[in-house]
Amino acid sequence: MEKFSLNGTYQLKGGKFETEGQIPGSVYSILLANKLMADPFYRDNEKQVMEIMDSEFIFSKKFNYQKTAKNITLVCEGIDTISDVYLNGHKILHSDNMHVSYRVNVSNYLLDGKNEIKFVFPPLNAYIKQLDADKNVPHWTSSTLKGFMHVRKAHYMLGWDWGPRLPDAGIWRDVYLVSGDQLMIEDVRILQRHDKGNVKLNVKAETNLDCDVEIKIISPNGEEFNAENGKDVEIVNPELWWPNGYGKQNLYNVQVKAIKDGKVCDTNEKAIGLRTLRLVREKDEWGESFCHEINGIKIFAMGADYIPEDNILARTNRERTKILLKDCVNANFNTIRVWGGGYYPSDDFFELCDELGLIVFLDCMFACSAYVFGEAFTATIKREIKDNFTRIRHHACLGVISGNNEIEEFAVWWKDEQLKKGYLELFEKTIPDVLNEICPEIPYVPSSPSSFGGINDPDNENYGDNHYWNVWQWCLPFSEYQKHYFRYLSEFGFQAFPTMKTIEEFTLPEDRNVSSRIMELHQRYPGGNAKILGCLAQYYLFPSSFENIVYTSQLVQAESIKYAVEHLRRNRGRCMGTLYWQVNDVWPVASWSSIDSNGRYKALHYEAKRFYEPIHISCKETGEYTSIREIIDERIVDYQTKAQIYVNNDTLNDVEGVVEWKLMSVDGKVLESGESALAVKALSVSSLEEIDFNKTDVKKNYLYFSYKVNGEVVSSGTVLFTKAKHFDFIDPELCVRLDGDEITVKSNAYAKYVEISDQTGDLKLSDNYFDMNKGEKKIKILSGSPKGLKVKSVYDIR
Repeated sequence: MEKFSLNGTYQLKGGKFETEGQIPGSVYSILLANKLMADPFYRDNEKQVMEIMDSEFIFSKKFNYQKTAKNITLVCEGIDTISDVYLNGHKILHSDNMHVSYRVNVSNYLLDGKNEIKFVFPPLNAYIKQLDADKNVPHWTSSTLKGFMHVRKAHYMLGWDWGPRLPDAGIWRDVYLVSGDQLMIEDVRILQRHDKGNVKLNVKAETNLDCDVEIKIISPNGEEFNAENGKDVEIVNPELWWPNGYGKQNLYNVQVKAIKDGKVCDTNEKAIGLRTLRLVREKDEWGESFCHEINGIKIFAMGADYIPEDNILARTNRERTKILLKDCVNANFNTIRVWGGGYYPSDDFFELCDELGLIVFLDCMFACSAYVFGEAFTATIKREIKDNFTRIRHHACLGVISGNNEIEEFAVWWKDEQLKKGYLELFEKTIPDVLNEICPEIPYVPSSPSSFGGINDPDNENYGDNHYWNVWQWCLPFSEYQKHYFRYLSEFGFQAFPTMKTIEEFTLPEDRNVSSRIMELHQRYPGGNAKILGCLAQYYLFPSSFENIVYTSQLVQAESIKYAVEHLRRNRGRCMGTLYWQVNDVWPVASWSSIDSNGRYKALHYEAKRFYEPIHISCKETGEYTSIREIIDERIVDYQTKAQIYVNNDTLNDVEGVVEWKLMSVDGKVLESGESALAVKALSVSSLEEIDFNKTDVKKNYLYFSYKVNGEVVSSGTVLFTKAKHFDFIDPELCVRLDGDEITVKSNAYAKYVEISDQTGDLKLSDNYFDMNKGEKKIKILSGSPKGLKVKSVYDIR
């Protein structure tokens, strides 16, 4: 199919600005490119940048076109969001949904020769505030611009509890003209049928005109299969697609050609993976399971939640997304959840998840609010769902579709029965009806979290997926997680500050205080910085510097999420998934992310690589604070020191190894030790009997444990029997030595959460923020060029 592109240079006019820039793009991307706007992420620039959008903006482009057909269609794949579109002075389109593509017949308005197209965007903030004044509806977040739910725009652009208020506008995807008289492939539907190791494919192409259709399927090793349109073809020796950690991500290329009079007039190519991917929900002794089953294998979902990568969409691209998703795979993810307050990701995102082996748990784009339910809203949502899921339904990675983020658990409290009726109509009838027409093979749940649907007890821990926030919101002990046995925990989190280098890039030196104006502007959870400090003080000595506050906040975050994941992995079978909130950031901010907005790992991301190891050893300890919260509790003298060691095996093979443990003093002496052979069957967990250390000195002694397979340590860890702030660390006299791409760390005593950093802040290492015994540890540099290496540990907090 031939397209006449209308991308490229546009004139932009609005407010005090008149300039030009590139489309796809936006007001902000063009003003930034022309140095007419301050960096919205720097210090407190957000407010002045937000106010730019109080003006109307017009994008215009003049172009020459030679008419060769009677029917010409304008295609706009993405307009953000409210706009009127004019062609040669004629209004041809009003757009009001960022998540759909628009197709308009412009034959009567397109001239043979010179033409001009204009996109006129009114001030969005005033528009949504007027709608909200006319019809106020309940919502769940205080960090957004009022009225955000009244427009089908990515909600996060109007603010969230981790993101700025930057209501950009523009043409965010391709714009082009196509001739309606030419032969086009309008749709390609690919269905798979698996039966006892045999696989049949059915590829059906729909075209706008009668023609011959040629279909070829090419295997990962280059073997070709020819298929007839709409008829089954058997794939000999099928090579299955597996998520990360379970096998190869084999992809078949499906090539479709539309041919008329011997000429290829249009083509369509899709990469698919041969697999079955079910959401298993079966009654059991605890309630009902909720787990992914890939090719007949029930797997434990390990990953995090994904939010949009930037507020300025023109800055996102395939390479940037690839780096982020590879960082996920590096941390042993097999699953990623796309949160419902952003936008439906690009084809690049899903293609990369196919290639990297990440199962996608995908919210439809609704979050934390009621909506003005009705016929007009329903009509645009039907179109939105059909547009997006027709585009992405063939992807191997797509594991489950959720109707929304957190609206069902919010709807429980609505007093307006009409709102509840509207909710049920949209998320339990309209959307699933459309999905059943276009992709019934993909599992659907009405909301995340949801237990039974029907606005019925959506937070029931024994059914469906859960979001659990009490540890963060109420500063509860990390051990609180051990009171819960969620079937699939798809949101839980703990905040920390971004890396020090990132903070330096959006602040001035005088801003680097947790309570400064700038640091509080880069914190969107009300009272969030105070909460970080309060929680930090529960576990660690109060840090001696701002830099150490940043470091320690990340330790608390990492340890919190580790506590939850290890507990739930130890209960594999009952629990079958943990997706922590969140993997990435949209701007530099104190948040729940494990990777900050500049792509730098926090301590949590390194910890995730460890707690998501396919073969992982963990310890459930009993210590000084197991039964109490405060040291002044009279029961402080009644503590015990015990440990039960577990080994998870989330691989497809049985494993036999040896658990070794050592009770050690802080200066490196071994006080007690033991070892036990432990076989762990595939996709299971095993443990040793609980070990009693007879009230060992909790201030001076710690436990080291490891699991060895064929003599090699595959997983290890340490635990304290008291809080780190009450442990008598001694100076480990850490030092580092660089040899090519390898860093050697030497410690003269037990060192906890060893951080290796440098002046660039851009090192990615094979391990970091790790515990180490007295001795040496070697670390590989994965990327970056070290400059001025530094090393610290918990000892240095004081």
